[in-house]
Amino acid sequence: MEGGVTVADKAEFKECLRLSWTQPYILQLVLSAGIGGLLFGYDTGVISGALLYIRDDFAAVEKSTVLRETIVSMAVAGAIVGAAFGGWMNDKFGRRPSIIIADALFFAGAVIMAFSPTPNIIIVGRVFVGLGVGMASMTAPLYISEASPARIRGALVSTNGLLITGGQFLAYLINLAFTKVPGTWRWMLGIAGVPALVQFVLMLMLPESPRWLYRKGRKEEAAAILQKIYPANEVEQEIDAMRRSVEEEVLLEGSIGEHGLIGKLRKALGSKVVRRGLLAGVIVQVAQQFVGINTVMYYSPTIVQLAGYASNNTAMALSLITSGLNAIGSIVSMFFVDRAGRRRLMLISLVGIVVWLAVLGGTFLGAAHHAPPVSDVETRLLANQTQTCPEFNPNVRWSCMNCLKAASTCGFCAHQGDKLLPGACLALNDESRHACRADHREFYTEGCPNNFGWLALIGLGAYIVSYSPGMGTVPWIVNSEIYPLRFRGICGGIAAVANWVSNLIVTQTFLSLTKALGTSATFFLFCCVSFLALIIVFLTVPETKGLQFEEVERMLERNDYKPWKRYHGGSSIEPAKNSEIGLTTP
Repeated sequence: MEGGVTVADKAEFKECLRLSWTQPYILQLVLSAGIGGLLFGYDTGVISGALLYIRDDFAAVEKSTVLRETIVSMAVAGAIVGAAFGGWMNDKFGRRPSIIIADALFFAGAVIMAFSPTPNIIIVGRVFVGLGVGMASMTAPLYISEASPARIRGALVSTNGLLITGGQFLAYLINLAFTKVPGTWRWMLGIAGVPALVQFVLMLMLPESPRWLYRKGRKEEAAAILQKIYPANEVEQEIDAMRRSVEEEVLLEGSIGEHGLIGKLRKALGSKVVRRGLLAGVIVQVAQQFVGINTVMYYSPTIVQLAGYASNNTAMALSLITSGLNAIGSIVSMFFVDRAGRRRLMLISLVGIVVWLAVLGGTFLGAAHHAPPVSDVETRLLANQTQTCPEFNPNVRWSCMNCLKAASTCGFCAHQGDKLLPGACLALNDESRHACRADHREFYTEGCPNNFGWLALIGLGAYIVSYSPGMGTVPWIVNSEIYPLRFRGICGGIAAVANWVSNLIVTQTFLSLTKALGTSATFFLFCCVSFLALIIVFLTVPETKGLQFEEVERMLERNDYKPWKRYHGGSSIEPAKNSEIGLTTP
């Protein structure tokens, strides 16, 4: 059995399209798979744009970075619980009921958010959505792989993964579509309930996973479902293959000798092979998040505003570019991961991430140093229409950055003719915003006007291009290949939880870090963490390209095991001196 995730080839996708049109059951599967991935991606992308308008509608959200972070991160917290609970539900009640419940939770969360009267209710809705996302992320790929024909299984699972990034891109498009509509963020968040409802209805018409039914002793029902999937002359062969596979699975579970979670974990960690594999698997999952990707995916429009673009519409339109690059990078990864190798692709990716995070940090540092000054004259011009910033003292030299960092939360009203000339520092409220815009000026609340914004956008795009094909997809592939088959479930679960928790930490702290350290220092911090990740990945993560599961296990149990060595069929090949970081073809 070949190790790794099966990458669907061109012929498989063609067969998938053909069967989708000729067999309604397959078409339903395709739609269900697509909607599941779409919802996952949509929730990641939609909050980034909606947050700009939630901030404008609620003064408490505008004045509190922690509240903004909580609105974003509670979906991640809910996903952690949903993924853990979903794993138990999958085994206990089946794949289909788990997806239906996930859709119900997602729909409920979307409705709650759309009608939220306060930020606290939005947070409740985000938790519901997170629970649904977590359950769906565990269940949908499993259901698709078990309930689809073997010859198009890879195409369907690949499609589900691709549509996660597609859902993120769609979220940015929908955010842009509703910027001029009354209720803006309510529509952005509430419309997610529509595809969840569609999938709910579709799943009611689809059967349970035949593999789950077979394991539960419901063999006649499993056979009836297989008759819908395969031609009559292939059904018996598929039933026999499923029987052998289930028996092998049960045998592997029995070989562990433990039934409780703690017992299985103790047994797993007692193995040198598992410890080495788990170290590599957890490290790549934590590194995936700690390089800062979800600061970009969840806060992309805010980062664009930090770069000096005041308009919400402009920020979201420019953020669309990063989302599109992320989707393209995921497709590129499918073509290169088996050619370049997992380890090499991650190391190249991390080198690019370090470089472009440094560029972003330097860009924001330059923008801060060249921020336009605050003018007492300009401030007094608007003082009769609104309130000036309480901390502003005309006898002390202030720049736009000092204004935005004021403890009472203030905004910068740019000069009417040239935004780089001295402007006014005003209290942050609706009156100040309206007074500034009525005078045909731009009102800045996140970043200051500067001439460096274009460079920040290039750095952001290059960061995404570096991240997506490598660190964006490869950690999941590594985790599918590096554990012994009998411990794959528990080890994969640990690594996934590490990923979600790391995601939560980054999401809940990014805006607070920009306030406490400054935007440039925050990106330099992520740059340092990424450089550390580069070193640790080099020292701990082996290459698994082209190795069967059994060969990976033999590699990890060797006494002379070194992750930077290239192993093939149980023997190692010392890399050339100039290729020790795995950047040349083995």
